[in-house]
Amino acid sequence: MLYFENDYCEGAHEAILKRLLETNMEKVPGYGQDPYCDQAKEKIKAACGCTDGEVYFLVGGTQTNAVVIASMLNRYEGVLSAVTGHVNAHEAGAIEFTGHKVLPLPQKDGKISAADLKNYLETYYADGSYDHMVFPGMVYISHPTEYGTLYTRQELEDISGVCRKYEIPLFLDGARLGYGLVAYTDVTLKDIAKYTDVFYIGGTKVGALCGEAVVFPKKAPKHFFTMIKQQGALLAKGRLLGIQFDALFTDNLYLEISKNAIDTAAKLKSALKEKNYQFFLDSPTNQIFVVLENQKMEELGKKVKYGFWEKYDDNHTVVRFATSWATKMEDIDALIEIL
Repeated sequence: MLYFENDYCEGAHEAILKRLLETNMEKVPGYGQDPYCDQAKEKIKAACGCTDGEVYFLVGGTQTNAVVIASMLNRYEGVLSAVTGHVNAHEAGAIEFTGHKVLPLPQKDGKISAADLKNYLETYYADGSYDHMVFPGMVYISHPTEYGTLYTRQELEDISGVCRKYEIPLFLDGARLGYGLVAYTDVTLKDIAKYTDVFYIGGTKVGALCGEAVVFPKKAPKHFFTMIKQQGALLAKGRLLGIQFDALFTDNLYLEISKNAIDTAAKLKSALKEKNYQFFLDSPTNQIFVVLENQKMEELGKKVKYGFWEKYDDNHTVVRFATSWATKMEDIDALIEIL
């Protein structure tokens, strides 16, 4: 069986496992107050160009989204997101569970536009009864998006400009950030730190066993550490996350291993084009979306694990093939042979 169902099928990069083994019996403080977390934080802040910022480590993406959003919103506020955004579509109501509504925005290939955001906010405040409605208190985007697409630097700047005009924070979900940074793009880590108020660097899907690094380029909400604890998201053995991110941000490892996902995806995409498969959209990163006949899809499922995405019509379905930092070229060759 070939596995292209997601980008976290594998365990962790060997450099991380090596460091975990080397440090296994060391006694250090808990809750992320150890030297490894401190060292990783400094490396991350340097890479982001925000040496005065703050970094926190959490275990997973949904947990991170829920804690960050709940910590930055007032009780009467909601978060604006693309209708296809992860917090709106694939987190089982985790944000609503914290007491905050997700306010959906139109999307194109997974992205929101500054124009639609501006129109939403103008329309909201033009309503004479807006005090009776959920206030738009934050904007959530992801990079790459749920469809593997990327924002340009100009798009980020424009969205950020609208957020700052209305004095609401911009939050960027970077669960797959490594893959977005090494694809064909003009957006860097420093750009993201410049245009957002908070973002996170995904480890779970980019080489780590688990873990996400939340970055506040300027300052975190008051008592953010305590809010992590309150929501059950504080890891007692915080060293496990610090050691992993220290390894990922040593010698440019995070970006180096991310390139493999892009290279393997590019080879698969090229072969699919040659075989005249229909693409659902053009994704420049590690997620490839293809429209398959339902019968073909069922046959393929006997040999290949892929991701079901959405129904296309009565006879066709959109499926996703995802590559990762660990995908082997021979597995791509084997998939191409089956296709």
